[in-house]
Amino acid sequence: MSESPIELAVVIGSVRQARFGPTVAKWFAAEADAHDTVRVDLIDLLDYPLPLSIPAFGQAPEPSVAEVHGRLGARLAAADAFVVVTPEYNHTVPAGLKNAIDWYNAEWMAKPVGLVSYGGMGGGLRAAEHLRQIFAEVHAVTVRDMISFHNVWGEFTEAGVPADAEAAGVAAKKLIDQLVWWAQALREARERRPYAG
Repeated sequence: MSESPIELAVVIGSVRQARFGPTVAKWFAAEADAHDTVRVDLIDLLDYPLPLSIPAFGQAPEPSVAEVHGRLGARLAAADAFVVVTPEYNHTVPAGLKNAIDWYNAEWMAKPVGLVSYGGMGGGLRAAEHLRQIFAEVHAVTVRDMISFHNVWGEFTEAGVPADAEAAGVAAKKLIDQLVWWAQALREARERRPYAG
């Protein structure tokens, strides 16, 4: 059984200008970083501009894309678990996030995914539910509990923390605990027998 820390990739799913995602993601990353069995890697998809034209299965990306693809792929592959921080655009997942998921396959497989959504009245919940279906298709496991910030612009202070820090912290700990359990179980399973997909 592996006792090394869980490598948790926290992914900022929005690449729009004037986005709120980094605020939510940095708060969650700090909460996870305080967990004694987790090591956090904060990934901003804005730093990895992947085109919409994805190569056919088995083909390498264009040379101009290969470097970006390789850098992001290495970080995803190194993760034992993921937290995806997402808004909701037109009742679904941001295009940049869906594209980033679609560019990879084995990097997601047999790993747990936690969801943190934010937005207006809906709190990004429709995007989160769509992500459950999407991640199932790439053989990832979404954990049951999630965090959703409704009318998010009034939910965070100027310091970048939730106005109700105690309640948000309790929700974050519950999500992190679930992710750690799944990440440890799935990592041990992958070590015993590689996941075939």
